[in-house]
Amino acid sequence: MCGVSLWRGLLGVEHTVVETVVFEDGPGDGVLVAHVRAVATRRGRCGRCRRRCPGYDAGGGRRRWRALDHGVAMMFLEADAPRVRCREHGVVVAHVPWAAHDAGHTHSFDQQVAWLATRTSKAAATELMRVAWRTVGTIIARVWRAAEARAEAAGDGDGLDRLRRIGIDEISYRRNFKYLSVVVDHDTGNLVWAGEGRDRATLRRFFDRLGPDRCAQITHVSADGAGYIDEEVAVACPQAIRAIDPFHVVKWANDALSRVRINAWNEARALARTEPSPLTGWARRTQSLPGRERAHGLKNSRYALWKNPDNLTIRQKAKLQWIATTDPRLYRAYLLKEGLRLIFQLPPDQAPEALDRWLNWARRCRIPAFTNLAKSIKAHQTRILASIQHQLSNGPVESVNTKIRLLTRTAFGFHTAEPLIALAMLRLGRHHPTLPARN
Repeated sequence: MCGVSLWRGLLGVEHTVVETVVFEDGPGDGVLVAHVRAVATRRGRCGRCRRRCPGYDAGGGRRRWRALDHGVAMMFLEADAPRVRCREHGVVVAHVPWAAHDAGHTHSFDQQVAWLATRTSKAAATELMRVAWRTVGTIIARVWRAAEARAEAAGDGDGLDRLRRIGIDEISYRRNFKYLSVVVDHDTGNLVWAGEGRDRATLRRFFDRLGPDRCAQITHVSADGAGYIDEEVAVACPQAIRAIDPFHVVKWANDALSRVRINAWNEARALARTEPSPLTGWARRTQSLPGRERAHGLKNSRYALWKNPDNLTIRQKAKLQWIATTDPRLYRAYLLKEGLRLIFQLPPDQAPEALDRWLNWARRCRIPAFTNLAKSIKAHQTRILASIQHQLSNGPVESVNTKIRLLTRTAFGFHTAEPLIALAMLRLGRHHPTLPARN
């Protein structure tokens, strides 16, 4: 077929000679096969380190690499795949300029699949590119590793040199307690690292990669109060200011309030079971069933107790007023929750005194859930005040976690965490895949 120089431009390959292009019978309406070879300066190199190496043998003969489709026809590149002997990596397949080592797809194909995986649904990516979802996971991991290698070769390093303020959190990505630990840069909002697991060993991998010198440059670390995070940060970055995310502290108060509400509801239901059956007709108006009425009133009170006062609807305000009249203990728990929440809105110079007053109040409240909460708050008091003083929260980390949760639905079907981590790093990190010829 004529026009091989035109095909070289259409295929988007570099350092490659297009010998001929033929049309063959295949899936659908047939396939296009371009017979290619690397230019002389790119032949005889190790597929891993790209060093010139002596030849070893002809390998498995000619092989094919999937390229971007042309029209309705699938496209393949076909070339010899000899092997060379590398001093460092042994006997490996020789480097080809149009594809990565051990890949069955061209660079352009990988680039487009990675872009689609980070921008579209699973079905759209697989149907458009005519590949299996498992293949998409392999391509994503390969593109991410290649982007990291290019950045280091260009002198940009691993993206961790400018870290000063970081947030650390964990997120579940699969059932049976499968978690990822994520690290986010507070200054840029980018995901800088993710690893499988949620323990000290997992975080140690991040700090080992960071190294002692860069660990010494970390000034602030925010987290959710998990003990293993605090312990590992104290060892790796003893000079860093450790802060607890205010959102998680208020969440502890909401959990304590929920326990008080459930206990009040259960007490009301227990009282209702001792009461006689409700009467019918006019007699019902004169019958007093305080347990049943109280249980019915508490049943739908959760959102009235959880929401901020400024966001309450008229019915929820009425519900809260009813609680204040009928269940002073539950209302006192609500006020304790609101009092803790308002501390994080105070100026830094007023917060320490306000937190001390709240702790004294919680200790004397005679509500077990909040007396236990007071003990936890006291244990983390220094880090809570640090978050107020330095205006540091895990908001950027929670934003990244929300996006990772969406990606986990897209990534359903991956058998390991590596493709999911690569997908998250490509979508939320410093490397964003682009479509071929769109740089």
